[in-house]
Amino acid sequence: MAAESATRSAFTTSAPGFSPAELEALLSERYGLAGRVTMLTSERDLTARVNAETGERFVLKLANAAEDPAVGEFQNRALQHVARTAPDVPASRLVPTLDGAAEFFAERDGERHFTRLLTYLPGRPLFGAPPTPERMRAIGTALGRLARGLADFRHPASEHEIVWDLRHSPKLAAFTPHIEDAVLRGRVEAIFERFRETIAPLQDGFRRQVVHNDFNPFNLLIDSEDGASITGILDFGDMVETPTVYDLAVAAAYQVAEDGPPLRFVRDLVAAYHAVAPIEPEEADRLLDLIATRHAMTITIAEWRAARYPENAAYIRRNQARAKLAVERFAALDREAARAELREACGFA
Repeated sequence: MAAESATRSAFTTSAPGFSPAELEALLSERYGLAGRVTMLTSERDLTARVNAETGERFVLKLANAAEDPAVGEFQNRALQHVARTAPDVPASRLVPTLDGAAEFFAERDGERHFTRLLTYLPGRPLFGAPPTPERMRAIGTALGRLARGLADFRHPASEHEIVWDLRHSPKLAAFTPHIEDAVLRGRVEAIFERFRETIAPLQDGFRRQVVHNDFNPFNLLIDSEDGASITGILDFGDMVETPTVYDLAVAAAYQVAEDGPPLRFVRDLVAAYHAVAPIEPEEADRLLDLIATRHAMTITIAEWRAARYPENAAYIRRNQARAKLAVERFAALDREAARAELREACGFA
């Protein structure tokens, strides 16, 4: 996981370099589909929207060549599992190739890229929609249903190491020098240290399962009419087996209020999740620090990666402003009162 080492990883290897024309040829050859491809922004993989001549729409995803193919298979098997166990969860479905395969390898310049085609989900991005109690409850409910759907899913690659897994967050302390703001850097380092001292010793005892691990507003679609119902859950690329409550903390991290009580939206999200997929008192007690840890990770990873890939810096830093503000707001919180607030959201005394 060392960021500056020579070890090849999907975080230090450029995304696949296929052109739209090459992708359209792949679609014709493998799926018998004719249509127009539009590239979508992605951090380490290649993602494209497909408008087929039939009027159907799809999403084509090609993994980074450095990605272990077993990880792509893990993600595909998880999607198939959710389709069977939780059909009400609005996740994409895999589209089989002409020969019935769920995935294949696309080759270019001597590299092999794990490739799959997914159904397109309706709705508009949650990002940019103002937070409301209704939206928070919808997010918490959707995440809880997904967690329940994945609760009994297992795969040999589920415990692969990924930089976005909160379990490994203390390792990121080595990369905080990339944060230029000294005050912010100090706060981020303190968050990592608190995790190392107070959470890491406990995490082997937390409940674990495969989780989405990136329930952020860019990865959620809402109903275009009611503006609240979740109609799409996107991007299972950070999925991993980790303590279950870490998934809830990731989702909550994106809902820290910019003004007023910092946890007013988080509280609604947590309550809705707990109603569907109950958490335990010890997990609720750690939520505050887990949310802060996700923000510290967002800031550290983005600054490190933006330095490596300045041409993609705007996308890499897309969550920076919110994460920085949340760290500042958390620094001023009464920690005991905040923990009590999150316990109360779950109905714990």
